[in-house]
Amino acid sequence: MSDNTSYTTEEVAQLLKISKLKVYDLIKKGELSSYRVGKQMRVDSSDLEQYKQQSRESGRQASMLTSTKPGLHGISSTPNIPPPATFRSSAREIVITGQDISLDILAQHLEKFSPSLRPLRSYAGSLDSLISMYRGESDIVSTHLLDGDSGEYNIPYIRKMLVGTSYLVVRLLGRAAGLYVQKGNPKGLQSWKDLGQSGLRLVNRERGSGARVLLDEQLRLNGVKAQNIEGYATEEISHVTVAGRIARGEADVGVGNEKASRIVEGVDFIPLIQEKYDLVMLKRPDNQDWISAVLEICRSQALHNELNSLYGYDLSETGKIIYET
Repeated sequence: MSDNTSYTTEEVAQLLKISKLKVYDLIKKGELSSYRVGKQMRVDSSDLEQYKQQSRESGRQASMLTSTKPGLHGISSTPNIPPPATFRSSAREIVITGQDISLDILAQHLEKFSPSLRPLRSYAGSLDSLISMYRGESDIVSTHLLDGDSGEYNIPYIRKMLVGTSYLVVRLLGRAAGLYVQKGNPKGLQSWKDLGQSGLRLVNRERGSGARVLLDEQLRLNGVKAQNIEGYATEEISHVTVAGRIARGEADVGVGNEKASRIVEGVDFIPLIQEKYDLVMLKRPDNQDWISAVLEICRSQALHNELNSLYGYDLSETGKIIYET
């Protein structure tokens, strides 16, 4: 009887002991066959076993070629063995990495606009997203990273991370960021400096997220020591889960965007900064067609109409090229 088992990308990553982004990279390169169920990518057990077998064969062939390299006394007669064939989808797969729901909407519009493209979504914080692009695991990444010294968003980090590469930075949206507090703001928090208040309980975001970078930069600029804040080491992986813990009374304050405070009851939002949420794309010859499609979609009324239906987005610069190398 045939094995009908299939796996999510997370399960494949665990089975192969690799990162989820690496799984997307294998799918994108056509080395691992997959299919979509709704918005989720699935990999059949038989395809996973085929990939593992091909990997073993490639390893054996590499070992044979290494062991039969020309020596001092002659040349090996072992023939050149080609690598195993890979299976490629007819659609070009584009990995979009980041956490905001606007990226899911962008992916849907890209798929409708360009049937030859197959958008895949990967979820990671801003710094991890840039790292995935540096490693060649993502095609489009989003970032909202504040450089406290210059007051500039994203560009200082992108320049350092993608040094020596040609890329395009496009504004997707702006949004308010600040503090989540309990209903009625019982601690009276109004500024970043207030985070130095004695007895305050914080719930933090994970390292590498834009909210974590924003908090760390503001603590540094305002002379507040992180080690003195109760709960600084307590991490959550989304704005909604941070807001949820505050609503349940498990913490007094957290950092995030305004939209999540509209989703979670029992929290108030103190806006402190307007952050810039940008897209980064590598300028390679084989990327030019879909980059043009992304720019056209970002500037389209259809995308603007859908994003405008969600609270808290500033679309005044959506589709604007912010930086280009």
